[in-house]
Amino acid sequence: MTTRRELLAGAGLAALAAQLPVVALAQAKDSVTLAQTLEPPTLDPTSGAAQAIREVTLQNIFEGLVKIDRTGKLQPCLAESWQIADDNVTYRFKLRQGAKFHDDTPFTAEQVKFSFERAVAPDSTNAQRQLFTPIAEITTPDPATVVIKLKQPTANFLFGLAWGDAVIVAPATAANNKTNPVGTGPFKFVRWNRGDRLELARNDGYWGEKPALAKAIFRFMSDPQAQVAALRAGDVDAHTNLSAPEAVPQLRADPKLKVTIGGTEGETVLATNNAKPPFDNLKVRQAIAHALDRKTIALGVYGFDVNLIGSHFSPLHPAYVDLTGTYPYDPAKAKALLAEAGFPNGFNCTLKLPPPSYARRSGEIVAALLSQIGINAAIEPLEFPQWLERVFRNKDYDLSIIAHTEPLDIDIYARDGYYFQYKDPDFKALIAKIAVTLPEAERNELYKQAQRKLAQDAVNGFLFILPKITVANAALEGMWTDWPLPVTPLAELRWR
Repeated sequence: MTTRRELLAGAGLAALAAQLPVVALAQAKDSVTLAQTLEPPTLDPTSGAAQAIREVTLQNIFEGLVKIDRTGKLQPCLAESWQIADDNVTYRFKLRQGAKFHDDTPFTAEQVKFSFERAVAPDSTNAQRQLFTPIAEITTPDPATVVIKLKQPTANFLFGLAWGDAVIVAPATAANNKTNPVGTGPFKFVRWNRGDRLELARNDGYWGEKPALAKAIFRFMSDPQAQVAALRAGDVDAHTNLSAPEAVPQLRADPKLKVTIGGTEGETVLATNNAKPPFDNLKVRQAIAHALDRKTIALGVYGFDVNLIGSHFSPLHPAYVDLTGTYPYDPAKAKALLAEAGFPNGFNCTLKLPPPSYARRSGEIVAALLSQIGINAAIEPLEFPQWLERVFRNKDYDLSIIAHTEPLDIDIYARDGYYFQYKDPDFKALIAKIAVTLPEAERNELYKQAQRKLAQDAVNGFLFILPKITVANAALEGMWTDWPLPVTPLAELRWR
């Protein structure tokens, strides 16, 4: 005869047994869905300047000889080690043996040579071609060794090889990487539903540690409120950089979610066409600088304090100089400068804005501030491919707002044909001197000079450093808090 106690015990065991599959299922979760604001225009980081390409592909599909970790430090990647000769121009890289591309093509020195020569070729579309112009010669003594000889000592050569523009591609697949990317990374391309999502799968033949996730989906969600709703409903597991900062208190109060606010290298600027009248007039640019109340702009966008800047340089770097006081907010001074420049009644112009909420929101505030000194900036919203074509490539603009997220990129102001169209031989000579100055202390002093020069010339309206607002499922580990580079390495994610 079964006693009442035995029946209760049996019922308890049955209830526990019923829960076991649920626990096992939770522990076995091996997929993730991430949201990001912008969709990449292509999937080849060597083919364009859009940050969204790197967010999805760098350290996931594609890899370089070296990489930057979450702390900003340089680490080995496809090169397991390297040596720099006493001449400071000869770099010998020892490559990973056993690494393969996703189509099972073995990774060798020849693909490194091909990738870098392709990047610097006359018909190259690489957005950071200047990373490779110091190269004088590339030799491949054997399949596991690459020797690169530079034309002259180049202080940040290795650092540049960690950027998405320096990933290694294979000759047979390079032409199709825009839509069917084939790399050596821990994840393979599966499918891309344009306008919606990108799906990746674990590369089980990866040379490094096997990722915990078997599948990852990037969903592209430009609407800030849709991002918040998807996070709260659990439709996405994380957002790489939330576009709705006003929702941070609400999301922090949700026990299912984890919110972090970190830093980036994203200098957000009121980009100015320095070659187009009246912006070719220094006094006009100085007037604009005095009209920009940075704190009001940043608070209007985020609702909390962020790092303000007065030149194109990150406060995270030891050479940073606080130049926010160079042109303090002073509408009266701004009006006087406009009158001196021949525009006592101001003028009309356009402000072309890409989709990110920081650009659209700050654009409204900037336009209002400029109107106070007589500059009527008509806002023209653009989708990102339009912005890249019209503003970045064709320089068809007056003003724009964008964050430049590449680290240590002050040299863009010395590039011929860059979309700011700032042409100053002294600044160009200064950047050239920085490039060949190897002692860090000396190089940092030169960086300080470069920052002051840009600030004094009011080349752009320097606004703030883009913060990184990460919102993730509380059980998801490994999301980067800071962005020393705009990447989301899936191999570092796991469920607890």
